[in-house]
Amino acid sequence: MFIQTEPTPNPDVLKFLPGREVLSGGAREFRDDEEANASPLARALFDLGDVVRVFFGSDFVTVTKAEGTEWSHLKAPVLAAIMDHFTSGAPILTTGASDGHDETVYEGDTAQIVAEIKDLLDTRIRPAVAQDGGDIVFSRFEADTGVVYLHMRGACSGCPSSSATLKAGVENMLKHYVPEVTRVEQTL
Repeated sequence: MFIQTEPTPNPDVLKFLPGREVLSGGAREFRDDEEANASPLARALFDLGDVVRVFFGSDFVTVTKAEGTEWSHLKAPVLAAIMDHFTSGAPILTTGASDGHDETVYEGDTAQIVAEIKDLLDTRIRPAVAQDGGDIVFSRFEADTGVVYLHMRGACSGCPSSSATLKAGVENMLKHYVPEVTRVEQTL
């Protein structure tokens, strides 16, 4: 098995491409030890000690290293953990489905606006962000103010350029195609 690695815009995150499907039909982020218990692979990565966040995309894994840790010391153990997982045949998740957009039910015109926002995110924005090892999902829309709240995951979470991506890219696109959108904000 050959696993490729790619840098991401976030220097604390590396993207690992195992050459096979990682997670079908969505993405999943693990932000701490407790969340990692839902996945044997995430658990193995957190057990390395210098991993602070793991993100699974459709065909990639991004790993966020602890501050002060060098990739030169962590990359080989991460590669070994990913290889061991995929050669073992263990499932990627033991509990829960992949997580995605918030599923709050909106009504009337707001429901149509939210549907348009989610469609733009899924068809135009998320595929581009996945190339950098991250994801952006819908959190909520405030119809009275026109503010869209989005959650950035994977390499996008904590990335120095994420604010620029959110404002210059995502906000401009949403405002262009969905005139009811006035502003985009990040949720944690």
